[in-house]
Amino acid sequence: MSHEVQGVVARHKGAPVSVETVVVPDPGPGEALVKVLACGVCHTDLHYREGAIGDDFPFLLGHEAAGVVEEVGAGVTEVVPGDFVILNWRAVCGRCRACRRGQPWYCFDTHNATQKMRLADGTELAPALGIGAFAEKTLVAAGQCTKVPEVRPEAAGLLGCGLMAGLGAALNTAPVTRGQSVAVIGCGGVGDAAIAGAHLAGAGRIIAVDLDDRKLELARTFGATHTVNSSGTDPVAAIRALTDGFGADVVIDAVGRPETYRQAFEARDLAGTVVLVGVPSPDMKVELPLLDVFGRGGALKSSWYGDCLPSRDFPMLIDLYRQGRLDLDSFVTETIPLDGVEKAFEKMHAGDVLRSVVVF
Repeated sequence: MSHEVQGVVARHKGAPVSVETVVVPDPGPGEALVKVLACGVCHTDLHYREGAIGDDFPFLLGHEAAGVVEEVGAGVTEVVPGDFVILNWRAVCGRCRACRRGQPWYCFDTHNATQKMRLADGTELAPALGIGAFAEKTLVAAGQCTKVPEVRPEAAGLLGCGLMAGLGAALNTAPVTRGQSVAVIGCGGVGDAAIAGAHLAGAGRIIAVDLDDRKLELARTFGATHTVNSSGTDPVAAIRALTDGFGADVVIDAVGRPETYRQAFEARDLAGTVVLVGVPSPDMKVELPLLDVFGRGGALKSSWYGDCLPSRDFPMLIDLYRQGRLDLDSFVTETIPLDGVEKAFEKMHAGDVLRSVVVF
């Protein structure tokens, strides 16, 4: 038996998305059928629509989601029907060389559902990041479901991608330690999450850098102690001035452009760390003086999904949310219906929202 639901589909590169009937099969071995309660509108979904991630159209968009497990297939033991879950796009295999050496957050063979969701005419859909959660129900690998205590789904689902990327960049990849100085370049959802992560870690000075004063003001609510508007100020000089002339211990680039990466490289202290969490496009290149790479020491790191292990990190972060120590609610700018995704892309592009969240 299959399920007919409504979902947001990107049929062609650059074309507006549409709400269409999606046929979702019952779960097979190792799979789970999830009733989606809420799903955030992430830049990655826009990248899919624009063809920046692949050309396997049509795509079923959406991946920052929370919901309830409805059915599970044979052999599934991680979750049972009725479980409240956050969906993740890193279902670790437990067998690859990264998993075997005790670093499952780098898993090189993550799982997705085997069966395909389709349009009503039988056309196979490619689910965004193996999830496809701009739909009333979605089919995923059971390992993509992380059980957590039931909380507000609009907030919890954001840990499924963007917020986890930012929080993890600070907490896992850097990792920020108590008393360190931290600069974050780019104060959208991912950047503000990195600021929140640095605050949780006990950073002494947290410098937010952006072109938009609205975003900088909001960054203070997540823990930024200083702000720099780089539209009229050299951010490297400003970060150095705010760190006694030395540069920050950790600089997180949440934009992912050559110019911001170069700024991050130049704004770090000797033996400091640069973390790239903003996603560059395939054509971007950066050139750095090799002598400076050698002479400044430290580390240049990339953060994949915040180097998170969902089974470890999602419950811990939901615990902090329930304790009032991590304000996930403030990342939810607005809630929207399923047919509001295209307009949400426009607001996101204009910098008017941290997250629009589809609720079902």
